[in-house]
Amino acid sequence: MIDVIVLTMPFLLAGLWMTVQISLVTIICGSILGFVVGMLRTVGGWAVSATLGLYIHALRGTPFLVHLYVIYFVLPSTGISWLMLEAFPAAVIALSLYTSTYVAEIVRSAIQAVPRGQAEAARSTGMTASQSMWHVVLPQAVKLMIPPMGGVYVIIIKGTSIVSVIGISELVRAGEHATQRHPRELMLIYGMTALLYFAYCYPVLRIARWAETKFGSVRLPS
Repeated sequence: MIDVIVLTMPFLLAGLWMTVQISLVTIICGSILGFVVGMLRTVGGWAVSATLGLYIHALRGTPFLVHLYVIYFVLPSTGISWLMLEAFPAAVIALSLYTSTYVAEIVRSAIQAVPRGQAEAARSTGMTASQSMWHVVLPQAVKLMIPPMGGVYVIIIKGTSIVSVIGISELVRAGEHATQRHPRELMLIYGMTALLYFAYCYPVLRIARWAETKFGSVRLPS
């Protein structure tokens, strides 16, 4: 057993590092895109909100695996050179788009949870609509976004396992390769894989919990 652990761990750690890279880039890109989409759905008017709502429901209502296949296999078949992506950028784009839909809804819901009276009070002091949004509404809304964001990020980290279908050697694929070398140690190898996922996801949850405690929950007046 010790020999298997020693031989397997370098491959699993390499897979974990790939998982970390994909998930971090995805979280950053998906959060930025999702924040923009959520803001536009809130302040962009009915037409913009409806269009972006269709984008969100289309992606959330279909499996992520389909998005990945479309970006990696279908788009390159068009013959357009800039749509012919390598596996890593294809995975990041697909995951980022998927992440953005959840972040956008969190942002929109948090902003709408702040009573209108807050913005109206800010406007009465001479602030513009953008100033009241930036200085009054968003600081309160951000505190409401923190708890659900942590859960979304952990889901995305675990969701990186799906990108193994396009040949990326992330943690799950590294585990699969290890089981081919040591077919009698399936439980041990997949147990090690699960422990590495836990070692990555648990600190993310703790950081989210710390951020929630540090910044505190906002008390919204009725």
